[in-house]
Amino acid sequence: MHPSQRVAQRQQRRVRREAESADSLSMFNLLTGPRLLEAVERRLPAHRERLYPPATALAMFVGQALSADGSCREAVDAAMANRLVCGLEPGRADTGAYCKARGRLPIELICGLAREAGVALAEDVPDAWRWRGRAVRLVDGATVTLPDTQENQEKYPQPRSQAKGLGFPQMRVVGLFCLSSASVLDAATGPCEGKGGDEQALLRECLDSLQRGDVLLGDAFYATYFLLGELARSGVDGVFEQYGARRRSTDFSKGETLGVRDRLVVLEKPKKRPDWMSPEEYAQAPQTLKVRELATGGKILVTTFLDPKDTPKGMLRALYRQRWNVELDLRNLKTTLGMDELRCLSPEMAEKELWVYLLAYNLIRLLMAQAALLCDQVPRQLSFKHTVQVWLAWQRCSGDPGEGASIHMLLLFIGQPRVGRRSGRIEPRLVKRRRNRFGLLTESRTEARQRVRRHGHPPKQR
Repeated sequence: MHPSQRVAQRQQRRVRREAESADSLSMFNLLTGPRLLEAVERRLPAHRERLYPPATALAMFVGQALSADGSCREAVDAAMANRLVCGLEPGRADTGAYCKARGRLPIELICGLAREAGVALAEDVPDAWRWRGRAVRLVDGATVTLPDTQENQEKYPQPRSQAKGLGFPQMRVVGLFCLSSASVLDAATGPCEGKGGDEQALLRECLDSLQRGDVLLGDAFYATYFLLGELARSGVDGVFEQYGARRRSTDFSKGETLGVRDRLVVLEKPKKRPDWMSPEEYAQAPQTLKVRELATGGKILVTTFLDPKDTPKGMLRALYRQRWNVELDLRNLKTTLGMDELRCLSPEMAEKELWVYLLAYNLIRLLMAQAALLCDQVPRQLSFKHTVQVWLAWQRCSGDPGEGASIHMLLLFIGQPRVGRRSGRIEPRLVKRRRNRFGLLTESRTEARQRVRRHGHPPKQR
């Protein structure tokens, strides 16, 4: 027998064995399991019978987030086609009823389900996926743009550097991710300018999602006295790159020396209260704080891991290099799913749309985690985009999700491609390929139309 045939037979036996196992967990069971179903039922608002009840509207909204087209028209067309296949009246083809149904969805329902799915996945990961048996959380911020409407501009104003009518409203998002499963545990949103919109203030809204014993990784923006003090008070350890201003003044000849360019230092409470911090919170902050500063891997890290024997420099360097994964998670949300540019015309609906993206992202991560378990891999070795494509194609081709071997064959197929190890990766924030040859709009669209009427279109740039 050829070696490839023996491998195929072993794989088939494994699939049958997993399908027959009573405690085998599948994506279908995860998505329709008691925990998530109870979460949906608990948060559903009172409603009368409609063409798009809340559960249906939410499912269509999630489908929009996963779809490459992402339009309401496609969501309605898919729903009407499904009703025709089931022998039901399709209803009206316009999108008005569906858009009203989306508007009636409580944001508490959407964000509650997104958090529930992320936490459920993060809590159930095997110990082998954790760092020394501890849960590691990643934090980072990003911005997304909204349609240029008056309501959006008032709540999420465009950058001051852009002239009126030429920019787009911007929303800042800070997300808390699980390193092991890549699920998003919590998020907070705010304007990019003004009080309460900076990443420090938004992160504090997510700190309740951290549990005692967790480890938080973040870039240099988060290595502040008040965050380190809050983590120490909550029993959470942190590893961050040193803040830029302190990096230049770091002197390893001072403090308690632990090794080569490794020291303990006692920080004093800043005399100036940050704008985002209330007087009560400032008063509760400790007067001094002991942290560890070390130079490793070309960076200066600041951490609450104070014992060099328990956590040597090499271990902390390897751990911090995994912070890069949060950049990939945000890329999957913004680029692969398309969250970079929201479509809804009001701030309330834009916030719902963002949380729908987070919910769809977590459902895909649930699928990837189960595929990783079945294939003896870790979720971050699997391709997020491949999983989205396979899941959408399988839903279109399969009338009934089914159970047993079909689910497991799907999971095995998802687990086939592998992505490279990308810890500590550094890439320039530049692109080589230009999208098109059109110039930038530097005047209002009305003025631009009048100029084209008078002088015609300018020649194309080569």
